[in-house]
Amino acid sequence: MPDLISQDKKVILQVQSLKMYFPIQSGLLRHLTGYVRAVDGVDLFIRKGNTLGLVGESGCGKTTTSRCIVRAYRPTSGRILYRNGKGEITDLSTLNRKELLPFWQQMRMIFQDPYSSLNPRMTLLDIVGEPLKTNKIARGKELEDRVAELLQRVGLRPEYMRRYPHAFSGGERQRIGIARALALSPRLVVCDEPVSALDVSVRAQILNLLQDLQSEFGLTYLFIAHDLSVVQYICDRVAVMYVGKLVELADTQSLYMNPKHPYTEALMSAVPRPDPRLRARGKRIMLKGEVADPAHPPSGCYFHPRCNYARQRCSVEAPVLRDIGGEHYVACHFAEEFQLRGVDSPP
Repeated sequence: MPDLISQDKKVILQVQSLKMYFPIQSGLLRHLTGYVRAVDGVDLFIRKGNTLGLVGESGCGKTTTSRCIVRAYRPTSGRILYRNGKGEITDLSTLNRKELLPFWQQMRMIFQDPYSSLNPRMTLLDIVGEPLKTNKIARGKELEDRVAELLQRVGLRPEYMRRYPHAFSGGERQRIGIARALALSPRLVVCDEPVSALDVSVRAQILNLLQDLQSEFGLTYLFIAHDLSVVQYICDRVAVMYVGKLVELADTQSLYMNPKHPYTEALMSAVPRPDPRLRARGKRIMLKGEVADPAHPPSGCYFHPRCNYARQRCSVEAPVLRDIGGEHYVACHFAEEFQLRGVDSPP
């Protein structure tokens, strides 16, 4: 993928060849026997004010990628290029903890489980106000006023700030997590499956809240999910991961209607269709075999043992992520030859 962040001033983040390997140790002396390739050469970019969806099966490396981006993990290799409010580009992968502090104020995270992500011994004032106190932005009455404003903005009453998390429902706890993420007025927010642990009736409320906040504050989202219907609703572009690698990246409409990677086609076949006429057009594609082991991935294309279109070249040569036109990136040797089935396209 070209260096888009230096060519397009709207690109706020670009990840290049990102890798995160976790060591495998065994024996009494903990000898190194190999690595788990949780993230294995990911390339992606996000434009300011947009939402990029990151999808894939459980264990494919979505959360690990997001934690590398916000530098909760130090990546094994690769570049994380971030453009700050002044237009300056910095490689976050090279910075130490002290150097990262101002960037952590601009990049915040909303976690998947609203029950475990909040300290049960802290009140809402402490939880939402902690980033403001830690960064010495507000204290005392000013802190209370700021927390009250944040709670009100996410749909909670300011008088709740003296209560503890156990007094709230799952959807309300997620609103608290969103308020905490917004406390430092960030530019980039990583949403790690923010609605997957919520009831279906509450999901739409949280998604609408995220969209309203994006419009009001000009936020940029990296939205991680496995629910493809949610991704289609909220995301401008979608990136598809498989065993630590990015296999396809395109705008939402192109990806859902005209996928170019066989793995994406299989994912699209699992999207629920409310219209029975659409359900009758094609059955769900059931992939053969099991997901590859990231500690011992297959040669060539990682997906080739399960691919219905695999050829000899796929087993010996790893495809690279390339642009096939219109910023539609795909890692497949034969992408131009395929006419794959999308969500609403005929089989």
